[in-house]
Amino acid sequence: MKGMTDGPTITVSEEFLKGMERKVEDLKTLMEVSAIISSTLDFNELITLVMEKAKNIMEAEGCSILLYNAETNKLEFEVAICGEESTCDILKKTVTLDIGEGIAGWVAENMQPLIICDVKQDPRFCGDADSQTGFQTRSMIAVPLIGRSGLIGVAEVLNPKKKECFFEYDSEIFQALCRQVSIAIENSLFHRESIQRERHKQEMDLASVLQRSFLPESPVMQKDDLHVSAVNISAAKVGGDLYDFVVTADDKAGVLIGDVSGKGISGALYMAKVISDFRNIALVSSSPPKVLGRLNSVLSSSPRGMFLTAIYMVVDTVTGAFTISAAGHPPFIWITGGEVKVMSVQSGPPLGIIPTDYPATTISLERGDRLFLLTDGVFDAKNSDGRRLEFDNIVKFITRHKNESRLKDMLVEYVGDFSAGMERADDLTIVELVWGAG
Repeated sequence: MKGMTDGPTITVSEEFLKGMERKVEDLKTLMEVSAIISSTLDFNELITLVMEKAKNIMEAEGCSILLYNAETNKLEFEVAICGEESTCDILKKTVTLDIGEGIAGWVAENMQPLIICDVKQDPRFCGDADSQTGFQTRSMIAVPLIGRSGLIGVAEVLNPKKKECFFEYDSEIFQALCRQVSIAIENSLFHRESIQRERHKQEMDLASVLQRSFLPESPVMQKDDLHVSAVNISAAKVGGDLYDFVVTADDKAGVLIGDVSGKGISGALYMAKVISDFRNIALVSSSPPKVLGRLNSVLSSSPRGMFLTAIYMVVDTVTGAFTISAAGHPPFIWITGGEVKVMSVQSGPPLGIIPTDYPATTISLERGDRLFLLTDGVFDAKNSDGRRLEFDNIVKFITRHKNESRLKDMLVEYVGDFSAGMERADDLTIVELVWGAG
């Protein structure tokens, strides 16, 4: 029986075998990276693990990812693995590149990978990172990270440990890795943004509950012949408008309307402070100028840029005498004897800006008279053409419907119809006072 040696004998070099072994190992590593990507959506954990694998598979001294910040049009170091942790921190905290600047900037701008054997000979090389960290870049591969929505960033590997320069095969492996990295970054960023949106929603929900808790329990107050009602609609879950009703120490009714400069959570926190301080002051004083003056002093310690426009009225509910002080707030509207008046009373500046005294204006209402206090969200509402509703049109609407008992609700509907289909840009608050309603 003949031995099975009749076929051709194939011999391969040891170098070829080593190359094949490396390719098998590289394939295993790419599969491991794929498993890592499937195992977590945590951005920081994912990127660090993947880039550690990249550094190992490329047998490199360092690697990094620069993410593209669309707002600044810059590349920012997100991950840097280069031996010394302090070196990596410097990169992440201090080094950014414009699109087109340096090798990474060129790759981002042109959406093409680069292999550079000697960066010192390449005019595109920017040595800022090296000069700030002390790391010496000799050779590198830079690959654009591209997702469904466009540029994500640039990935780099630096300085092969066992040779002078990276080869074309190295670039192919790194590009294959970066395609997976791009998908992983896009997915993890979406996941992170989803978590942040949910956390923000929860914070806004909580702030909204807290804010509402500072407004009067009921939007209606009846005291003797004075009837007061209010409507408050926030532009978002948390707004900057406020109103309040109090009964002063000498049994008069105090009515406040205001608009804080901030919106969102900052506006809600400032509003809570305003209402808390206002109540403490108004309960011991029935003088609107003194109340606003004291509140102005308290608010002067608030963060720069935060202030409050307001109108505060104190009503003798027996005689119908109204004492009014204003702090930079829009005029109120008075319906009396079949006439509609726009009341631009003497005013001081918004509260919380400068020390000042606030003037007082006194008016007396006849039975059946009505006052409407507004915030600027009422007449600053915009339609789909970008046109503002404007204060004059509010006055005209009130004039046309001055005898309607549900005028306040009709006014809210009018603003809503005007701005139908548009996201509300500002809060809307209306307070109506009716004298002789008892």
